[in-house]
Amino acid sequence: MPSNKSVSDAPITQFVNCRILRDHKLQREDLWVREGRILDPEKLFFDEQGYADKRVDCEGSIVAPGFIDVQINGGYGIDFSQASDDVSSGISFVAKKILEHGVTSFCPTLVTSPPAVYHKVLPQVKAQNGGQHGAGVLGFHLEGPFISEEKKGAHPEQYLRTFRSGGIEDLAEAYGSLDNAAIVTLAPELESSQAAVKELCQRGITVSLGHSVANLSQAEEAVQNGASFITHLFNAMLPFHHRDPGIVGLLTSDKVPAGRTVYYGMIADGIHTNPAALRIAHRAHPSGLVLVTDAITAMGLPPGRHTLGQQVIEIHGLHAYVAGTKTLSGSIATMDMCVRHFKQASGCSVEEALAAASLHPAQLLGISHKKGNLDYGSDADLVLLDDALNVRSTYISGEEVWRKGSREKKSAV
Repeated sequence: MPSNKSVSDAPITQFVNCRILRDHKLQREDLWVREGRILDPEKLFFDEQGYADKRVDCEGSIVAPGFIDVQINGGYGIDFSQASDDVSSGISFVAKKILEHGVTSFCPTLVTSPPAVYHKVLPQVKAQNGGQHGAGVLGFHLEGPFISEEKKGAHPEQYLRTFRSGGIEDLAEAYGSLDNAAIVTLAPELESSQAAVKELCQRGITVSLGHSVANLSQAEEAVQNGASFITHLFNAMLPFHHRDPGIVGLLTSDKVPAGRTVYYGMIADGIHTNPAALRIAHRAHPSGLVLVTDAITAMGLPPGRHTLGQQVIEIHGLHAYVAGTKTLSGSIATMDMCVRHFKQASGCSVEEALAAASLHPAQLLGISHKKGNLDYGSDADLVLLDDALNVRSTYISGEEVWRKGSREKKSAV
């Protein structure tokens, strides 16, 4: 006779008194976790006669998948684009700090830099799971240097590059190794760029279109060759024109291959994109919207002058400019702030706002089988929020890694 003993002796945690985001709607039910993954309670009770070893009272919180930030340049005084002998410690510091904003995974982003910086930085940080030490690293986002001079934004012009051979040689010369890359942003109008798009996609690297003056047909060709993302839509690209909508036209293009989704990043900080433009994009293509912070060194720091890669930037309120100009240079927004602003500005549902910071970036990176949702078997990376979408606590693999007020309580002891 088969035994009814559980297939695993690992402890089970039951999250109670919560509304969990599942199947695109908030549902009043408990969430069960074992060995860092979400458990099917029906299987637990009927097959294993299970019970919870630990209960977590969520006190009415919304439980959503942990947020995933696929474009973050640094924060809290750390600039990922600054080469050092210990890049990993800076990334680890930011990884720990962003837990309080509900981020459980992220792509450290490097802006356009000289080859020596890429060659030094990229080998130092490999993809790794999150935990008490901080949010997980999904791989680097390499934003440049193969971008348009005309739409370089805050990227230093002297380090921009073009494709000479159009293949792996150009990429290898610039980056050294692509082993730790998750996303590469490039301008698809550059000569021979389409060969690079194909090469990157064949290696499993997400190709994003941005900092570009591409017309729609050039953008569509890149998508047909495997590109699947748009870097900060509307920013650093040609404005929408009714005769040729440019990269923006991908949101409603009929040339996107069947079964494929083009995703697009939005910096929902109230500065980079007017709320009306945010609403237009969301209503045109809601399933592709990915919230990104595009946060820079100065996130979490006071106003003043700071560095971003090879540039000096100035912070005035929530604005970050290249020093001495009015060119925007990333943001100082946090992901939870972007989620709240996106919901308020777009009028979307709570479920849609949360999906834009979790499910959609996971789908973009091809990891939605384990992250970005609360399906059975997925990683138990969770964020607990109040009804105003303020973060109450953050969990990675079912373990609490940050809780609001915990620091204050410790200091009071």
